[in-house]
Amino acid sequence: MLETLNAIDSFVWGPPLLVLLVGTGIMLTIRLGLLQVLKLPQALKLIFCAKNDGHGDVNSFKALCTALAATVGTGNIVGVATAIKAGGPGALFWMWLAAFFGMATKYAECLLAVKYRTVDANGNISGGPMYYIQNGLGKQYKPLAMMFCIFGIMCAYFGVGTFAQVNSIVEITKISAGIPVLYTGIVLTILVAAVTIGGLKSISTVSSKVVPGMAVIYFFTTLGILVSFADQVPGAIALVIESAFTTTAAQGGFLGATVMLAMRNGVARGVFSNESGLGSAPIVAAAAKTHWPAEQGLVSMTGTFIDTIIICTMTGLSLI
Repeated sequence: MLETLNAIDSFVWGPPLLVLLVGTGIMLTIRLGLLQVLKLPQALKLIFCAKNDGHGDVNSFKALCTALAATVGTGNIVGVATAIKAGGPGALFWMWLAAFFGMATKYAECLLAVKYRTVDANGNISGGPMYYIQNGLGKQYKPLAMMFCIFGIMCAYFGVGTFAQVNSIVEITKISAGIPVLYTGIVLTILVAAVTIGGLKSISTVSSKVVPGMAVIYFFTTLGILVSFADQVPGAIALVIESAFTTTAAQGGFLGATVMLAMRNGVARGVFSNESGLGSAPIVAAAAKTHWPAEQGLVSMTGTFIDTIIICTMTGLSLI
């Protein structure tokens, strides 16, 4: 079973998907005129200054925090550690590259989510890839929209949405505090249920309070490590860039890795950490209170910047 899953994993995260993910980001970067660089200052400003006067269920900041709640955490710690262990230090470089182009992808998918969102029978905002596939491309693409829904649910239930998160948490509490896995699982289930049963508004309210504090604490913790080892940081950065284009030897705690393996792990874990192109963030972005799709696209784009360019970099350099 494990060999079969590994074979599927190797195929799925092989050259075709890497080209599709990064290639789409490159195309959007060109079409949008290097938007992730030229509009980044404005996007960061909008996080706190967006008017939030449009139709929607949550404000732009809460929508961003809800999306970040799924990424800031396991993806930034375990995901980065796994990428560097398997792909060598060079995986961090490819993670940066995937995030840079992924910012354009995140902008585009969240813009489309707002542009083609609808209001359901209960008066709630509904949006995301399944809506802009059908409403943007046409009714003939409805089967594709349905496929996204099916695969999205499977990913949320059996993929990065649950198993990776819970497995990391229960293992850490078991190893560090000796708490049995069952007890941690029960507490997690109760806490998650208490938040999610209230719907998107409940989730976004909790996320807007927890995520900023969590990110700031983690940022200053890793910053303290980097300051303590400041003399080794330039060498670590040089190692990342060098390893991105050369085969690395199995030394210093890293497994030996080829350039392709570094690229594969970097891009794959980059998507795991920031979800650019995955299609989950637009579902939340669609509920933002805004008149302007581009405004929410810019706000959502900062999620990839904060998550990967800043937090994953801090983790990666700390480990290296």
